[in-house]
Amino acid sequence: MEKFLAPFAPYAYAIMRIILGLLFVSHGGQKLFGWFGSQPVPLGSLFGVAGIIEIVLGLLITIGLCAGYAAFIASGEMAVAYFIGHFPKSFWPHENEGELAVLFCFTLLYMATQGAGIWSVDAARANAAVEIPVRKLS
Repeated sequence: MEKFLAPFAPYAYAIMRIILGLLFVSHGGQKLFGWFGSQPVPLGSLFGVAGIIEIVLGLLITIGLCAGYAAFIASGEMAVAYFIGHFPKSFWPHENEGELAVLFCFTLLYMATQGAGIWSVDAARANAAVEIPVRKLS
């Protein structure tokens, strides 16, 4: 199956990056703006800061601008969220409702190792780099 799907890997990765970024933005919007029936939290609170981080980094990941750095920081935020918000309840993510934080953490960590990929601002900027021809002096 891998040989059949391998040519599509860059596209699947790009779609994953975009969807993951949008999901991250939606979680930030839920905290800051009360999206999806939630109540907004105070901006200066721990949840408020997390919401700002999620919106900013989620947008960077979605468009693929400095996505590796953004994903690395976002992965760290999810690790902190897990250990502050979920781990004290129980060790196991299924018991402490921390599956989503763990999944975000490790998917974002993988993304940090891979960069933005295709369909990204980073890729467009790399392709737009102009090589200056060097003439030989003879």
